[in-house]
Amino acid sequence: MAHRSNPRFNTHLPLMCLLVLALASPVSAEWKEKVLYSFQGGADAGSVPAGGVVFDKQGNLYGVTSDGGGVYQLRPPAKKGDPWTESVLYVFKGNTDGDGATPEGGLIIDSVGNLYGTTAYGGTGNCLLLGTLVGCGTVYELSPPKHKGGSWTETVLYSFLSAKQGYFPWGNLTFDSAGNLYGATQFGGGHGTTCDAYYEYCGTVFELTPPKKKGWKWTEKVLHGFESGKDGANPNGGLILDSKGAIFGTTYAGGTQNCTYQGYVGCGTAFKLSPSSSNDGDWTEKQLYVFTAGDDGSNPNGGLIVDATGALYGTGGGGANEGQGVIFRLKNAGGGRWENTTMYTFPSDGQNGSSPMAGLVLDAEGTFYGTASGGGAVGDGTAFRLRPVGKSSWECAVIYDFKGAPDGSYPASALIFDPAGNLYGTTRYSGSGQACGNYGCGTVFEVSP
Repeated sequence: MAHRSNPRFNTHLPLMCLLVLALASPVSAEWKEKVLYSFQGGADAGSVPAGGVVFDKQGNLYGVTSDGGGVYQLRPPAKKGDPWTESVLYVFKGNTDGDGATPEGGLIIDSVGNLYGTTAYGGTGNCLLLGTLVGCGTVYELSPPKHKGGSWTETVLYSFLSAKQGYFPWGNLTFDSAGNLYGATQFGGGHGTTCDAYYEYCGTVFELTPPKKKGWKWTEKVLHGFESGKDGANPNGGLILDSKGAIFGTTYAGGTQNCTYQGYVGCGTAFKLSPSSSNDGDWTEKQLYVFTAGDDGSNPNGGLIVDATGALYGTGGGGANEGQGVIFRLKNAGGGRWENTTMYTFPSDGQNGSSPMAGLVLDAEGTFYGTASGGGAVGDGTAFRLRPVGKSSWECAVIYDFKGAPDGSYPASALIFDPAGNLYGTTRYSGSGQACGNYGCGTVFEVSP
């Protein structure tokens, strides 16, 4: 798989270098939280933030909402204590206009400020839901204006044409150093028939290759179509790549028949996809681990991260201890074997949180940070810290308990650091918005030591 190098994307490094480590490492469990923005629904960017947020070089934050389908920017205040300023950069028009609809993954940003993401529906594909043509989803680019004060430009890079090419893109995209994009669709791919009552097939991992000439189209290739049964099903986005071009990720379901949750069958898997020595050859899937819903947990539902030794880390939303969720590590044991270690099991009382729905972030001192969508002091979710104690033990502490409106609730995104060690993320519900009923419209927040 020989790809040309493109300096525009050289910030995406091989497997051992993928983590961006914070310059500061907080040590106190007493953190402060600030709601930077509460979504209002309607003419606002919408509601229910999907995925987390990303920074540009100027310190602006960007993200998307799934309900209302907007891409937004948050500009930091010029003076300390003033509010952040929200701008709606783009609102998706839906499949009737050949555009995307309903983003269900966050954004990534390249070195010149272009944003990339996916929409679960929309585009020009022929996918049906309950007899209605909704499209199969899109991959899009949003480019900043050439002149200050101008409009951002949206380009649909690829519309999934049918369920065989992929249906319902999910999670964040990933770049390689040549500018190729990699992602996952929850459904589609042409394999498996038992993964969902309403959507076809069991999901894909795909690659999008940029055109060789301006004006030409991007090219999509399905690298693996999941088959359920013993194979995984319903892959998550947030894939990671190693220096040889192999892809690592997780599937929410499949692998075994032990788990059945909301129509999904199987406890989930962690997998590796390896490219063929020939550019046109088939990719090879290897299951690194199959979850069992025992002490190892089940249903990994966020992307993996990797440390300097090549060990992989993630969260499982269910299984173990009355199904409250786990944090796990996968380590290469040699001979093609990978060992799973449950680093932390969320307790049945939910006090440290429950049901993590996103991946982790790691600081320079080896401490992990993440969010749990439920549990905590009032049941609205937590932000937590997991740090090593000795050689083989881990200590989990809540750094913030979400409280519901006007605060946020149901955090379901991975966190990101700023250079000072502050963390940023989103909650899908609550906030001060009044247009979204009892659940609220969601928030963007900062937690700081």
